[in-house]
Amino acid sequence: MSATAGQAADGVRSLADRFGIEPGMVVMEMGYDDDVDEDLRDALIDRCGELVDEDTDEVVDAVLVWYRDGDGDLFDLLVQTLTPLADSGVVWLLTPKAGRSGHVEPSEISEVAPTAGLQQTSTVNAGKDWSAARLVTPRAARKK
Repeated sequence: MSATAGQAADGVRSLADRFGIEPGMVVMEMGYDDDVDEDLRDALIDRCGELVDEDTDEVVDAVLVWYRDGDGDLFDLLVQTLTPLADSGVVWLLTPKAGRSGHVEPSEISEVAPTAGLQQTSTVNAGKDWSAARLVTPRAARKK
């Protein structure tokens, strides 16, 4: 079996691995709509339990943000993710891939994230139609 076939057979499980989601983590979801990748959501829910919504009072370990061009101001949305985020938490900004409706240029993310107090560390393939940028607070902010 090739590595690709092995990954496909374990695709749902490896999605949660790629996102670093562990059992017991609190994961908040923002921007849910009928176009989200349900396989990714299912993999994350299987790993950590139900996703909480943006009205939660809990401190969260990760924020999953579904964002499409035209969904509003990206800066404001990213700033909103910081309030419930744990010091070591991560924001996963999911955007439609190039050629898909609602695609967001990577340059927009790399320009807006630092202004909102986040830095991009990596991107991952988040499914057939979605890419995910991993955003964290700068190390200096984590040491406070």
